[in-house]
Amino acid sequence: MRITRRQFTTLVAAAPVAAGRSLAARGDVGRLGGGAHDITILYTNDFHSAFDPIPAYWLPNSPRLGGAAHLATLVERERAAATTAFLLDSGDMFTGTLSRLTEGEALLEMMTLMRYDAMGVGNHEFDYGWQAYERGITRVAFPTLCCNIRHKGTGIRFCRPYTILERNGARLGVIGVMGLRAAHRTIMPSKVAELEFTDPVEETTRALRDLRDTVDVIVVLAHQGLPGPMQTDAENDPDVQRPLDEDLEFCARVPGIDVYIAAHSHRGLEQPIVHPDTKTLVTQTYGYGTRLGRIRLGIDERRVTRHEIELIKVWSDDLPAHDGVARRLARYRSAVADQIGPPIGRASERITRKYRRESALGSLCADAMRQRARADVALTNAGGLRADLPEGPLDRGHVLDAFPFLNDLVTVELPGGALKRVLEHGCSLEAGMVQVSGLRARYDLARAVGSRLLDVTIDGQPVDDARTYRVATNSFLAEGGDGYAGFRDGRIAARDAVLSDVFADYISAMKTISAPAAGRMVAV
Repeated sequence: MRITRRQFTTLVAAAPVAAGRSLAARGDVGRLGGGAHDITILYTNDFHSAFDPIPAYWLPNSPRLGGAAHLATLVERERAAATTAFLLDSGDMFTGTLSRLTEGEALLEMMTLMRYDAMGVGNHEFDYGWQAYERGITRVAFPTLCCNIRHKGTGIRFCRPYTILERNGARLGVIGVMGLRAAHRTIMPSKVAELEFTDPVEETTRALRDLRDTVDVIVVLAHQGLPGPMQTDAENDPDVQRPLDEDLEFCARVPGIDVYIAAHSHRGLEQPIVHPDTKTLVTQTYGYGTRLGRIRLGIDERRVTRHEIELIKVWSDDLPAHDGVARRLARYRSAVADQIGPPIGRASERITRKYRRESALGSLCADAMRQRARADVALTNAGGLRADLPEGPLDRGHVLDAFPFLNDLVTVELPGGALKRVLEHGCSLEAGMVQVSGLRARYDLARAVGSRLLDVTIDGQPVDDARTYRVATNSFLAEGGDGYAGFRDGRIAARDAVLSDVFADYISAMKTISAPAAGRMVAV
């Protein structure tokens, strides 16, 4: 089922047991659950290592939002005010400096301190390879859930498909699932080469069948759809908000879900969507810990009789820092201080990201890549830019926040025709606008996807389809990540250091960096 923008607006306005076969599914016990309950579900999604508050510069007086220790305080307050509360996350906790330098350990420790009850798997949990994530999730007490990831060729699950949470007599069946677009387009294939992602609808339907007669509420932690916009002020920019077509179609195909907590697209829903066919409640925050989602449900004999869903702003300046979380983060920061080191240069101004158009940070990154590789051109993805660079001194921590992935700089020998296809995909905006250096292109977003690129020149000359160009990019895109399949038509001629190191070296050499002049990707 495809929801139009108008229908979407109308809908928004409307108003631990081991995972396996459930007890009821075995047929040797009676039905479990039932009765009347008031349940509060607190939730997060796409936290992305946002340990520190974010200055909301798009709001008057630039108040601060989020921060792990402030979020933890709000969670404790809401938990204390509820009769029966559960805390869940829909994935993408990882990315960022502390996450990369600890391979996610700092994030999982924070979740342990905050007493999360369950976590769904996001694509960025595999940033350091599936083996690192597997080591991490065996260290925590809460279950990690995804029903459609298996070890390739074995049928063995990578993690639990679902769990049953019971508190004060109320029973939640919680299922994790990842969409195939998220799995195949936003995870570097080499990081999950030994895993396979199976059909999310079939797997979730099977899990729901196991759970339905033994719990009061079915909750799905889903990570699918289009990736979220990598732009600090995204929640204030309607143009970059991502549609939820894949999520809504999934809910139509899997009836019986009571609550669907979405992730990946960062599409904050101030009011939930009530699916018109299945009546599933669909919700999601903007990510980065700037909101705490709160779902209040009235349950009577396994039926949701009332609901109230709100995204509570995490006003950092009004919430004291949670002592335990703050101390644990301070310990991790101290442990990695030597790896961050002193300032390596400075920025003369704030260097910002924009998701759907050319940006200062994207152009600067591409410049650094092209210079290092001595390439004709350089291209990188908007989704790989994870934080703005602040004005003033810059250290390696700032660089890692902006470029947190273990993606190498690679040089691809690419035919001109394939280069045009890469640029055309960038103009689709599916994964944001492609960021470039060494070329000038014009595009028209009013035209159909696949025919938006009007022309492209290098050194003032039109790109020759038959000529081979040296193109610097990152290893994620070179493997076809974010849908940039055109790179597979080239040959990797050289591989260099991790992109964050390349950019740090660029800052060190330049001493002071500034925003490059605009005009590389020109909309007409």
